[in-house]
Amino acid sequence: MGAVVGIVAGLIALLGLLVALGNAGYLAMLSSAARKRGLAGESTALFVKERRGVAVGTTAVAALGLLLTLGGSVPVDVLGAVLAAGGGVAAKRALDGTRDRFRGGV
Repeated sequence: MGAVVGIVAGLIALLGLLVALGNAGYLAMLSSAARKRGLAGESTALFVKERRGVAVGTTAVAALGLLLTLGGSVPVDVLGAVLAAGGGVAAKRALDGTRDRFRGGV
């Protein structure tokens, strides 16, 4: 039973980390495009700078959750899954907000 919980918790944590990394990658892409535009991309660069802390935080929480799932006990696996899932959900909301702002809600 403990092995099944560990596997499921690991998959949840991995998914949460991937979502958090996706948010960070999207912000990095926006930052790169803003730098290429120079002064015209200044507002985008400022927006990315404000959101960078959220991206780093959610990625760190999700990574910590994934590391916790590498343990051996069921309670630690569940805690790791909850942390990583929470980081992933927060990152998804941040990503959706960023995409809505720059895509006009499409």
